[in-house]
Amino acid sequence: MQQMGRRSEPVEHPFRAMPPDEGAPDYAPGWLQPAVVTFGRPVILIERVGQRDVVTAACPLALDLGLRPGMAAAHARALVTDLDVRDAEGEKDRALLDRLALHAIGRWTPTASVAAPDGLWLDLTGTTHLFGGEQRFCRRLLAFLRRLGFTATIAIAGTPGAAHALARYGGDAITVLPPGAETRAIAELPLAALRLAPEALTAAARFGLERVADLYPMPRGPLARRLGVATVQRLDQARGAVAEPIVPVVPFEEPHVARRLLEPIGTAEAITQVIGDLVDDMVGLLQARGLGLRAAVLTCVRVDGEAQHIGLGTARATRDAKHLKRMLGMRVERIEPGLGIEAMALAAPRVEDLFPHALGARLGGETQASDLAPLVDQLAGRVGDAALFRVGSQESDVPERAACRADALACPTGWPAWKRPARLLRRPELLGQVVALLPDHPPRRFVWRGKRYRVVAGDGPERIHGEWWRKPQEMWAIRDYFRVEAEGGERFWLFRRGDGVDAPTGDLSWYMHGLFG
Repeated sequence: MQQMGRRSEPVEHPFRAMPPDEGAPDYAPGWLQPAVVTFGRPVILIERVGQRDVVTAACPLALDLGLRPGMAAAHARALVTDLDVRDAEGEKDRALLDRLALHAIGRWTPTASVAAPDGLWLDLTGTTHLFGGEQRFCRRLLAFLRRLGFTATIAIAGTPGAAHALARYGGDAITVLPPGAETRAIAELPLAALRLAPEALTAAARFGLERVADLYPMPRGPLARRLGVATVQRLDQARGAVAEPIVPVVPFEEPHVARRLLEPIGTAEAITQVIGDLVDDMVGLLQARGLGLRAAVLTCVRVDGEAQHIGLGTARATRDAKHLKRMLGMRVERIEPGLGIEAMALAAPRVEDLFPHALGARLGGETQASDLAPLVDQLAGRVGDAALFRVGSQESDVPERAACRADALACPTGWPAWKRPARLLRRPELLGQVVALLPDHPPRRFVWRGKRYRVVAGDGPERIHGEWWRKPQEMWAIRDYFRVEAEGGERFWLFRRGDGVDAPTGDLSWYMHGLFG
């Protein structure tokens, strides 16, 4: 070109605007497309369909060159010579979608399903407010998929069919429809957006039907005869006239046993007997799967159709039938049989692995430590789970921050070497009329909760500095703690704000913080 006296300028690819191969379905941008790094070479994925290889996915560079999913691989090679062709791995794609659906159930919504071959259905009813609204949830979801290396389009609509159509044919990365706008939103989309069979699309093309709106004025009878009953059903599902249930992915098949009764029962003895049978069935099921029960739900269905649910939790995984029968028997009084109970079921929504463990050999005189889990379960059944706990420790120098609630069967560690009171007040309480010798002596007398105390013995001080990294006000704060004993035998844990020398360390006021047993 330089010899001819003119510059070489790039021109547009001659096949850039070519339509896909005839007979192949129109291109629909998939819900998930791998963001393939091509480094200058277009990449396509192909799979064998009948007697020919068909393109299943194309990178952005290949799409710009006119390659489309659904076209023949031979046609794609003819259009682009420097083409990187790879085999599609459908099984791995489906496995990835299954993993994404399980992740969605654990993080975003309790109901998720795979929309083959390249999408997910998420039932967002009552969940988007947890993420700041629908728009913000969509942006977070797109960012999450982008970190995984995928591009995506999201549509939120009142029906699964409308969401499916808008996500693949709407053209926008995020589409959020107001309630009742499905009919108008999908009107201009192609008929392929309704997930019609290829035969129905071919018949629609013969009749000149191209858009979804072309089907609206047609009578149902002729439409069903020409395009099939499935076409009418898909149209009604997308518009919300017919329900389309989503079959959710079940991350775990929870153990479940049930009994249908020949005659309704209403006495406590009969209910207890059926509970015993359900527990025996449940224990056998758990033992076969190597699981232990942590939570159970007993469901009683009355003859009037009303179902009652009784919950049960255990402190430790168990499949002890005797213990479970005792725990459920304590809750029989909560059941209202009404005119009679005709069916009962027992489910275990929370289980853990429970395998046999070896018991250590014990010499003469040695005894095995008692298992507190059954006792904790019985007490929790009477007073509630929230009433049973142990005091644990967490990293902090300030005493009221260093204590926390722990599980009833936990073994807290990390206690300081200094002695601590058996009862720590939620907040330190101010003492009055304190007489003490500064700076390092315990008080001689004080008034707490309107009662005067005279100190006969004391020990301290134990100095604790403020945590300046939590609150700037604690930069110079100091507490001097003392253990004192009053004339009546009471033992208290007191502290004085300040070191008694420097004013910025505290105002020298005294507080009650705990009681020794």
